[in-house]
Amino acid sequence: MANSLSEVRRLEPGRRMSQAVRYGGVMYTAGQVDDSPTVAEQTRAVLAKIDALLAAGGTDKSACLSANVWLADIGTFDEMNAVWDQWVDPRCPPARATVESRLASSKYLVEIAVVAATPLRDARA
Repeated sequence: MANSLSEVRRLEPGRRMSQAVRYGGVMYTAGQVDDSPTVAEQTRAVLAKIDALLAAGGTDKSACLSANVWLADIGTFDEMNAVWDQWVDPRCPPARATVESRLASSKYLVEIAVVAATPLRDARA
């Protein structure tokens, strides 16, 4: 039996978008950004935001299925990866794509969005 639309759960919905949406055992985060001064600091802050969203959706980074990483300068790939490697669960890393892209503001150096598995049902859904 298909899930009903009433089971769609939006986390931190705003006028333009939700920070995450959970449906049918899958959670999708919006791209997360931060305006700290370095790629390492932004990556650390963005991953903390992702951790909080995943927890609010009843899951965690070990259930990440995929990640998209956008860097304003691909030359900072190693700096971002140094933080990513400390964060990612080495037993279950997600599929990941990393590309260079102009981001929404010049103050953003990295943006990350993930898709994660969630329990099909829980008390908060």
